[in-house]
Amino acid sequence: MPSALPPQHAAFPKQINRLHSPFLARVVPWLSIMLGSFCVGLPLIASAPILPPFSFLLLIAWRQLRPGVLPVWAGLPLGLFDDLFSGQPFGSAILLWSVTMIAMEIVEARFPWRSFVTDWLAASLMIMLYLLLGLGLSNAAGGQVPTYILLPQMLLSALVFPLAGRLVNWLDALRLLRFRTIS
Repeated sequence: MPSALPPQHAAFPKQINRLHSPFLARVVPWLSIMLGSFCVGLPLIASAPILPPFSFLLLIAWRQLRPGVLPVWAGLPLGLFDDLFSGQPFGSAILLWSVTMIAMEIVEARFPWRSFVTDWLAASLMIMLYLLLGLGLSNAAGGQVPTYILLPQMLLSALVFPLAGRLVNWLDALRLLRFRTIS
């Protein structure tokens, strides 16, 4: 009677001498959110804002998927970077992203149970508040845009958020990719 392993185990070799890349583990979340800030410059011609704030969606998705990867203070430098490209008054993303990170930390501490629906609803609420408060700060700085103009952007942002979560899930798998160590 042979004692060989079944053939399905041969397809999954053991992962001895493999470690996560510390560089990828730290850089991928930050870099993905920063690259999301560049999406504002996509050549799309529209009479009203339609593109979701991709960097903000990625920030929320990273925070919901991996709460310990981004510290609470990450809203400040990432918001600063986003302010450079968003066209909003300088400091609006710094303020709103920092408040969002603090709010997410409080919600996570009070309500540790989560599901897809609750995460999606919480993210949609935060995205809508972010867009409304961003519009308020922009109007306070001299803009004169009515609130109803943001409705398509809010709806599209809420619908696109699960795709941002899938992208973050894929980036997290890339971040935790194991490499062979040299021994």
